[in-house]
Order: sequence, then structure tokens, then C-alpha cells
Amino acid sequence: MRLQLRVLLAILASCSWISGSLAFKPVVILHGILSGAESMSFLVREIEEIHPGTIVYNCDKFSGWYSLENAWRQVDQVRDYLNEVGKLHPEGIIVLGYSQGGLLARAAIQSLSDHNVKTFISLSSPQAGQYGTSFLHLIFPDLAAKTAFELFYSRVGQHTSVGGYWNDPQRQELYLKYSEFLPLINNEKVTSNSTSFKMGMVRLNRLVMIGGPNDDVITPWQSSHFSYYDENMDVIPFNKRKIFTTDSIGIKTLQEAGKLTIVIKPHVHHLAWHTRRDVIHQVIMPYLD
Repeated sequence: MRLQLRVLLAILASCSWISGSLAFKPVVILHGILSGAESMSFLVREIEEIHPGTIVYNCDKFSGWYSLENAWRQVDQVRDYLNEVGKLHPEGIIVLGYSQGGLLARAAIQSLSDHNVKTFISLSSPQAGQYGTSFLHLIFPDLAAKTAFELFYSRVGQHTSVGGYWNDPQRQELYLKYSEFLPLINNEKVTSNSTSFKMGMVRLNRLVMIGGPNDDVITPWQSSHFSYYDENMDVIPFNKRKIFTTDSIGIKTLQEAGKLTIVIKPHVHHLAWHTRRDVIHQVIMPYLD
């Protein structure tokens, strides 16, 4: 009987291993600014329909107005959330962050010294910063990009998430002096965490950067691929910028290892990346394996 029991356990273990190897990795989704987990519900349903059995964690932290809270305060909780989910799935997880959520997710991944995030999908996120105010008119109706630095590069402004990644191309001295978030995670300011911030990125098996020229919110739209304005307002490709050439956060390392994917999709508005079925199927689903 003991031998038969051992054989049965071995067969069950084998079956479990086979089913596990065929299953899709769990997906963690982070919503954008001034919204919440409910805004990502359509994307969740599409993933579950196309990849039956996939476990999807739709993070509900910092919804609505709370999404304007200080970026580091949000990152601390997102990091703990990813760490908890990762422990539940030692085989590895996929993280998808939309808009501001993609930037917070990236910082959280960089802040985890031993994460098991296999794929990080940045969906129309201001990874190189933001220099457009159209999405902020509900909060600051008279705010213009040229004068926004007066608010964001201040102690009060840095208490807002947007202030943390506002990147004025013509006021880089103020950006580096006052910004307490983006220059740190981009290793534009060297800190005691600089090495770990880079290693958190290098641990990824795949980095997917998604954006497009008709986004109309992320400004410049190429920021979704780490490209950005210079002081003359010309967009410099990411592979010509210092963040890449010096490999300050590991993007060059990922590209040379074939782990970096840049997706450019025209005719998609910012609010459609996660709500249009055809877009989801074309630019997201191929990377959820």
C-alpha cells in the first residue's frame, strides 16, 4: 500500500507540474491617475476570456483623488503589494501599469531587491516625465505647461504625484534640485539606492514599452519609450539619451539581451489603450505568457 501511495503521489506531482507549466503567469494591473481599479475592469475581463484560468490582481490602491498623493507614498504600498503577490506565485508574475500606474509600478519593481516580476508592461506611461497639462484641467483649470514648474517645483508641488514626475525640459536645474521622485528612479541623481534601482530593472526577463503618437495625454508621447524633449523642445530618441548611453537603470543591458520591446501604435487615444478590444489584443495580449 505504501508503494502504491508513493506512486500515486508521484503521478499527482507530475500532473501538477505539467498543468503549471502550461498555465499563464498571474497578472498584476495598476490603474492610472484620477481613476481606480474599476477603470481596468474591461482589460481584466479580456485577459480572463482570452487566457482562461489566468489569475488577475486588479490593484485598488490610491483610487480617485488619492492617486494624486505623493509618488513615494504610493510606491511604498505598491511595492509591498507586488511583494505579497510575488510570494504567492514563486513561478513569477507579470506586472502591467497604465499611465501613472506604469511609472509607480516601475519604481516599485526597482525598489524590490529580490522581486520575481518576469515581465513588466508599461502601458502609455510617462517613463521619461510629463510636460503637458491637459489631463490636469479638472484640478488646476488655469495651469499651463510653461508655468507649471512654479507649482510642481515647490514643497507643496512635490506632495502631489504629478509634481514627482513633472519634467520641464527648459528648467532642468530646477527639476534636478526640487524633484524628489523621477530623477531618483532614473538615477539622474546618484543616491545610496542607485545600484539597487538598476538591478531591479535588470532582473526582468522582459520590458515592454507601449505608446503611440495619438495618445494626446502623455507629453511628449515618446516619453512612454523613455524618449524626451531637449532644451530646444526636440524629442531625443531614448537610445541617444544619457539614461540609455550610460545604462544608468539597465535599459541598455535589457536591449542588448533581447529583453526590451518597444511598441508604437498609432490612432489610439490615451483612454483607449485598456478599453478597446482590438488594441488590447494587438499590443497587450502577446506579452501575457
